[in-house]
Amino acid sequence: MPILINWIISSLAILASAYLLPGVSVDSLIAALTAAIVLGLANAILKPILILLTLPINFLSMGLFTLVINAALVMLTAYIVPGFLVTGFWWAVLLGLILSLVSAIIPD
Repeated sequence: MPILINWIISSLAILASAYLLPGVSVDSLIAALTAAIVLGLANAILKPILILLTLPINFLSMGLFTLVINAALVMLTAYIVPGFLVTGFWWAVLLGLILSLVSAIIPD
């Protein structure tokens, strides 16, 4: 049940971000739900691998390179999911920040 709640809240955060950020657009609720699933899978599978591979640059940047990894995963999700569009890297960074803040607030 907590996974379902987390998925719905992430989808709502994507919809709200699309409303707030002009560089992010979501066509429908289904696109937001799909984007939340794909982004969650990318964060679960690809993010640990990417963080491990970029550990030296992440260490030198004091963890700020993780924002670049988050933006890359958001852009990958936008490429995969039809109806979910992120127009640029900086919009992906902002969306990644918003989603990270929302996921930090959500209780496990």
